[in-house]
Amino acid sequence: MTQNDPLSRRERQIMDILYRLEKASAKEVMEGMEDAPGYSSVRTLLSKLVEKGHIGHQESGFKYIYFPLVAREKASQSALGSVVKTFFGDSPYLAVNTLLDMSIKDLSEDEIEQLNELIRTRKNKKDK
Repeated sequence: MTQNDPLSRRERQIMDILYRLEKASAKEVMEGMEDAPGYSSVRTLLSKLVEKGHIGHQESGFKYIYFPLVAREKASQSALGSVVKTFFGDSPYLAVNTLLDMSIKDLSEDEIEQLNELIRTRKNKKDK
């Protein structure tokens, strides 16, 4: 398996905990999960994430300490790419349009100008 394998909801939940804590034991991960499954299920999920290359582990006494191997930014891009593909027909335009519809009233004028500048910058890169 590779880092391109999609993550389940529980696996994403575990990754979020590990990004937040930076490293954690299976018990600490379980304690950080909302509506956590049993300890053996958490261990199985952690093993799958190790197998997929998303996390690593090191021994600490009688337990493993798990930590992310994939940068949060890369994981975010991958997850967002899956959402865009699944729910927006692989169209970034439709995804951005939906996000703006959801949040335009919550954006400050400064944030809107920053988005405009980001679009101009990306457009200039594309034109070169």
